Amino acid sequence: MAGNRQIGIVGVGRMGANMARRLKDKGFVISAVQDRHAPAAESLAKELSCEAAASPARVAEISDVVLTVVTNDVAMDEIFAEEKPTSLLCHAKGRLFINFATVSPEAHIKAEARVESKGGTNLEALMASSITQAREGTLYLMCGGKKSVFEQAQSILEAMSSKLLYVGPAGDAAKVKALVNMVMNSNTAALAEGLGLGDALALDLTMLREVFGQTGAASRVLETDGEDMQIRDHECYFSAAHAAKDSGIALDLAQSAGLKLPVAQATFDQYQRLIEAGKGELDKSGVAELVFKGRMK
Repeated sequence: MAGNRQIGIVGVGRMGANMARRLKDKGFVISAVQDRHAPAAESLAKELSCEAAASPARVAEISDVVLTVVTNDVAMDEIFAEEKPTSLLCHAKGRLFINFATVSPEAHIKAEARVESKGGTNLEALMASSITQAREGTLYLMCGGKKSVFEQAQSILEAMSSKLLYVGPAGDAAKVKALVNMVMNSNTAALAEGLGLGDALALDLTMLREVFGQTGAASRVLETDGEDMQIRDHECYFSAAHAAKDSGIALDLAQSAGLKLPVAQATFDQYQRLIEAGKGELDKSGVAELVFKGRMK
């Protein structure tokens, strides 16, 4: 049963908007949506028959549960800012916050501490999935925080996911997600180089992708990005800018652990090159543009 808790969403880009639609379809009451890009919130609010809130504080004021899907550590710090009239903390008492953003473990730990100091509860729920899964309710969710809070949020999370995993205390799910994306990004960059070299050697790339898929070169990104690299279709599901951000989080974790990760570093550098070329909003498959002959001047 969906229950009668009022759910608000802060951050309604491609992922947040489709999560809101899914919850509405499953019978949950959506109280308000808010986004720093106001037209996105206004359009979704009209679609879902809810309020387009003027600030995160307003979302928390009229909601029992607040989902947040923001871009980076700076955005997390802003919506959970102390002593700020637009902050979620203004109405944190008695509220449950579930944070889906791929940000640093420290940002999730800080959010939990701030929310608890105001009498609320907090959970991180990291997504190893994309836009289609958000809409269909088949997200792979890894959760961090207090086990009792995870259990409190479970009915909402189950409506959004096909796999739900409790990882451990605050920050731990963010660490796992950073490693997932670090490996995914490295696989994507390696696939781009394999197909780029195959193209330069005048090999049939459709044949090459089939061979990759039946050998040790197989990977999930081969399935999701291989054809896109070949035909130069880089419609954005997970941007190059986000790939750089997430690999950067993993590299920061490696530095704190005293490790050097040369493959992850090289991948990060490639995505930074795309951003510097003004192509950060391409899908992560756009990294192929750097290695196929003749594609980038």
